[in-house]
Amino acid sequence: MRMDKLEWTALEYEEKERNSDWFWALGIIVVTSSLTAIIYKNYFFAVLLILSGVLLGFFAKKKPDVVSYEINAKGLRIRSRLYPFTNIKSFWIQESHPEDAKSKDILFIESERVFMPILAIPIDDTLGENIKFIMLDQNIPEKPMKEHVSEKIMESLGF
Repeated sequence: MRMDKLEWTALEYEEKERNSDWFWALGIIVVTSSLTAIIYKNYFFAVLLILSGVLLGFFAKKKPDVVSYEINAKGLRIRSRLYPFTNIKSFWIQESHPEDAKSKDILFIESERVFMPILAIPIDDTLGENIKFIMLDQNIPEKPMKEHVSEKIMESLGF
């Protein structure tokens, strides 16, 4: 069967607005935990905490990139990386909640990767049926999936 490609773009992650209080809290937590590590003579851990805090602050300020997605005859392409259909174990499309205006449909892909085997990809409401048709046509099973608990926790903390 000849398949046309399906293309869309989405933000890398949902941008959160963080005020100065968030950064003050981060700084206080990093400084106090680092001082505690120094008091207990765990200098390596203190340096690790300071480095982690600086990096966390840096990434909190970073604007999300726009990521391009494409499903073509070979598989799913995210930016320049191709996930061939043969490497996709299963998929699931989680529809957005009508009462939540911010929520979007999410395409979950279970790949054969060892690190982060489940990918969560935001999609437009109009693409769900087309993606489902393509995946089922490629004999990829539909398997219910949802966001990991850690994602929910990080979201509630403002990440």
